Amino acid sequence: MSLREAIQYSLMILLYLFLQIFFMRNIVLFNYAFSFIYIAAILLLPADMDRMYSLLIAFAVGFIVDVFSNTFGMHASATVLIAYLRPFLIHYQMKSRGAERAEVGIRAQGFGAFVSYIFPLILVHHSMLFLMEMNNFGMILYTLIRIGASTLFTTILIILLELFSKR
Repeated sequence: MSLREAIQYSLMILLYLFLQIFFMRNIVLFNYAFSFIYIAAILLLPADMDRMYSLLIAFAVGFIVDVFSNTFGMHASATVLIAYLRPFLIHYQMKSRGAERAEVGIRAQGFGAFVSYIFPLILVHHSMLFLMEMNNFGMILYTLIRIGASTLFTTILIILLELFSKR
């Protein structure tokens, strides 16, 4: 990765953190759908990035969101989980398409492949986050609705951001 690309990805991560901390944490649809746009910073990292670096970046991003959200490591653990699972999904998609080099992005992958890449990871992230937050099993239906609604909301916002980005 060149210095220019490293700076671009660093600015992208800072932008998603800024959006999450100052805007998205206050946006809730119908008390069910929450937007965690900051995970796009992890999902849109280069596919060939070393796993250790992506795990460290994911921990740092999640930790920063935890500090501003007062959630005591919940975002960090969920973000590290998707950073760990991400290379497996990229490898599976690359193998199924027969591609030699995987690139991440709606323009590089196409709409269907991009959605099939981000949706499972967003679902895993939100499931871990909301299931850790759940107090008792009496809240399971409410939690499942929150997981589904938040996954759809976050997926739509990430797709819109990716469509309007210059990359």
